[in-house]
Amino acid sequence: MTKFDKAKLPSRYVTEGPARAPHRSYLYAMGLSEEEIHQPLVGVATCWNEAAPCNIALNRQAQSVKMGVKQALGTPREFTTITVTDGIAMGHEGMRSSLASREAIADTVELTMRGHAYDAIVGLAGCDKSLPGMMMAMVRLNTPSVFIYGGSILPGRYEGRDVTVQDVFEAVGQHQAGNLSSCELEKLEAVACPSAGACGGQFTANTMACVSEAIGLALPNSSGAPAPYESRDQYGEASGRAVMNLIAQNIRARDIVTLKSLENAARVVACTGGSTNAGLHLPAIAHEAGLEFFLDDVCEIFKDTPYFVDLKPGGAYVAKDLYEAGGVPVVMKELRKAGLIHEDCITATGRTMGEELDLVEREADGKVIYPVETPITKTGGVVGLKGNLAPAGAIVKVAGMSEEQQVFTGPARVFECEEDAFAAVQERAYKEGEVLVIRNEGPAGGPGMREMLATTAALSGQGMGKKVALITDGRFSGATRGFCVGHVGPEAAHGGPIAMLNNGDMITINALTGEISVDLSDEDLAERKKAWAGPRETIYASGALWKYAQLVGETYKGAVTHPGGQAERHTYFDDI
Repeated sequence: MTKFDKAKLPSRYVTEGPARAPHRSYLYAMGLSEEEIHQPLVGVATCWNEAAPCNIALNRQAQSVKMGVKQALGTPREFTTITVTDGIAMGHEGMRSSLASREAIADTVELTMRGHAYDAIVGLAGCDKSLPGMMMAMVRLNTPSVFIYGGSILPGRYEGRDVTVQDVFEAVGQHQAGNLSSCELEKLEAVACPSAGACGGQFTANTMACVSEAIGLALPNSSGAPAPYESRDQYGEASGRAVMNLIAQNIRARDIVTLKSLENAARVVACTGGSTNAGLHLPAIAHEAGLEFFLDDVCEIFKDTPYFVDLKPGGAYVAKDLYEAGGVPVVMKELRKAGLIHEDCITATGRTMGEELDLVEREADGKVIYPVETPITKTGGVVGLKGNLAPAGAIVKVAGMSEEQQVFTGPARVFECEEDAFAAVQERAYKEGEVLVIRNEGPAGGPGMREMLATTAALSGQGMGKKVALITDGRFSGATRGFCVGHVGPEAAHGGPIAMLNNGDMITINALTGEISVDLSDEDLAERKKAWAGPRETIYASGALWKYAQLVGETYKGAVTHPGGQAERHTYFDDI
């Protein structure tokens, strides 16, 4: 066991010397011994709450992390932060809070760590935005850091098949179309989510969980075990011990999160058919380190990465199946065979990614994880788009789509917000072959860049998911299926071309060539911009969403709200 000298650790300002006697008296009041007070203080941060199953098991897992920290002669200090769970917030005004919560999570973890001068962090998160939010805080603080995912939900069973919450969202569309009775819908909703844990498909939570391993902040294979598995407690203990090892070796978050490790993470998103939201969160994590890794960079990696892991929503399997097939380590081992992994990146174990992959004995099973030589498709499950409709880029998930389905031309049907589009879908007030345009839903214009799962699931439920396309300056859920283009930038509120569209404008989307365009000349668009009335007036004129709308930057840079690592004049860990 390592005995630690606190001379260079932040907690010296709380625990060392006669002047800190009042501070120590607080620590004694909580039952700490003299020995524990003079050990490194490790923040154990969770996003525990009773909002949804994604977060409900995090407090239990935190106790295991604390045991690991204690075993390695550290003193854990548990604290919590907020989470907004997308599944609950979906399809109503609550979704405006989702992306803003990512920043709030990063900010509150930062403030807690700074305020109490903790020396390191183990962060536990379970739902979409809480994963990148926690990782952003780690990189911002640049302390020794280990991330651990709360784990996925077990699949439900309905009429002899596995089901997820995605099936319930799509069942709403089937019910509305008259193809599913109220009784059948009620039966499905009662069994779709049978345990604690985050959504089971390769939606945003599991995508970012895979990222946490691939980027090196999480221990190998720690992201895969479902939340109810007792093995999660062993990963928690191991994470607590690991962070103490990082303190001893002075390995910090920015030693782990580099451009190379971000590229590794993007590879894993692509080959697993992960959520388009990774195109938002990877640039945001990079921003905290002062690195430029924008949507274009993410999409370049997607372009030449084979898609070979068959996960929902485009494929057949869920996170539990991936874990049982060997998890992210086997996926990365396959990528390494194709020369697509930077092996010299350091990880939370203190070893390099290459050294970790040398320890992986399992091989691709050919069912969940295909061999990289015989992928499902030769390019990634997510594609970047650019053109006169999205000069700053856009993103589309094509996992599970044939090449013919990846090219679409049709007239625009324009909606000023998601509610208008959802109402039109419910009323069938749209036609096959149209491109549904939902604007004013960007980070600033929404505000909050809502996900459109209710609308896309309703289209799928009506059997129209492949017969129309949908574009938005908002986002799509990782559970979205169909030809759905998100992150169109610049957003409407910033005067992007999407704000200038009229009904009937011919739009072409080509995921094979990476193009998205409207059949208008530059002069046409310029004339329309002159006549544009300006951003839609928002009702969010005060409070957190107002602040977010004022601060948030461009989508392709990650929709971040502060200058980032490039503007730093000091870092927390070195200069506290």
